[in-house]
Amino acid sequence: MKTNNPIVRLHLFTNRFYNKKWILLLILLSCFLNSCDSFVEVGLPNSQLTSPAVFEDKATATAAMVDIYNKIRDNGLLTGTSSGISNQLGNYTDELVCYGSTASVSIDFYNNALVATNSNISAMWNSSYNQIYCANSVLEGVKNAVALPTADRDQLSGEALFVRGLLHFYLTNLFGDLPYITSTDYKQNSNPKRMPQTEVYDKIKTDLTQAIALLPEAYISTEKVRPNKYAAIALLARVDLYSENWAEAAANATQVINNTTLYQWTSLNKVFLKNSTTTIWQLMPAVKGKNTFEGETFIFTAGPPTLTALSPGLLSAFTAGDLRKSWWTKAVTNGTTTWYHAYKYNQYQNTTTSLEYSIVLRLAEQYLIRAEAKAHLNDVIGAAQDLNAVRNQAGLGATTATTTEELLEAILKERRLEFFTEFGHRFFDLKRTNKLDSTLSVVKLGWDAKDQLWPIPATELLVNSNLQPQNYGY
Repeated sequence: MKTNNPIVRLHLFTNRFYNKKWILLLILLSCFLNSCDSFVEVGLPNSQLTSPAVFEDKATATAAMVDIYNKIRDNGLLTGTSSGISNQLGNYTDELVCYGSTASVSIDFYNNALVATNSNISAMWNSSYNQIYCANSVLEGVKNAVALPTADRDQLSGEALFVRGLLHFYLTNLFGDLPYITSTDYKQNSNPKRMPQTEVYDKIKTDLTQAIALLPEAYISTEKVRPNKYAAIALLARVDLYSENWAEAAANATQVINNTTLYQWTSLNKVFLKNSTTTIWQLMPAVKGKNTFEGETFIFTAGPPTLTALSPGLLSAFTAGDLRKSWWTKAVTNGTTTWYHAYKYNQYQNTTTSLEYSIVLRLAEQYLIRAEAKAHLNDVIGAAQDLNAVRNQAGLGATTATTTEELLEAILKERRLEFFTEFGHRFFDLKRTNKLDSTLSVVKLGWDAKDQLWPIPATELLVNSNLQPQNYGY
């Protein structure tokens, strides 16, 4: 592919290794960034490449940051493969029905039968802390880089802080109290202690606030695959919502919503395209012509499904005229039985040019964040207006909710229909609104109050006693 966009050229370069000069550096860098299977194993032999050679040069420093996005896309919590939380939390809650065999990667999530030795849980934990470690290496590397221009140093530092906050956000919402890792120093990281979730949130907010100060308002790529200031603000709005800082959540969401130059509503059939005007931050596929893992994971073309299908409960929650059901779900029948799969991403095979990227942050969430925050602030009219903005995009009329309590219920339902199979929103929403047990105990066999948290991987408890005690019930 020919392009004049330096970021696109860099992306192609980092994935396909066009230039021999960079091959050695990137192979060494890959060894460096992949050196630890667990975040407690972070010591590096002196023979391996450390930061100076990489971070003095803009191209290789940027390649180090892009490599982290590649890791996030391919492994860990936010991958769109069946092992990521979009699928696993869909199975864990009431979004998906698992059709896999007893050997399926999803069956224990679907049956709410997780144990501390679950290999998928361990892989998510280790991949996430590996990615955090890599973000810390970028932060330390660019800080000490003499030749790197200030603008590039700020950009890369802001991105690394954004990633570090993002990953800790998901980890603490899954595992509860946990370590917040801010260094590559193996002495500091060998036996870190778990800290209360409130302190984890404080550190996330600190990282995001610093990222906002460092990142530019404009994207440095038309692809929106490298976060700008507003991506960090959007994530901070979510963190404030989860922390019940209603005024701050509304104010931050407003900053994103008001930037109509960057973010505008579009029709539902265009929301998940790579050039969608509602996208705030997304992950680029590995090579030209590849699309998303989500498409590969959720789409099936014949029944019965081999992995999962949308649950009857989710499908029945859509009201008549809701365009999200017609655009974002698709029926498959074998003549006697009909199943539905998520169809937000339409592509499950390669195309001549990549059509869809995996969207992590998008505009609709900011409206629903602000709606919920306003409802808690007793701004009933403002909350209804923001809720209606999302409903109108789905072809629905104005909400009939008129009280704070009715609006909060309506917003929770809207979030269910807007964000299904997207990075576990349903699980996190039910959990933070204290509705997880009452909702899932009715529809999930074996649901127990302990399932609000996942177990700390047994292997981590063995090597670091500071992670004790294990989460309740495991």
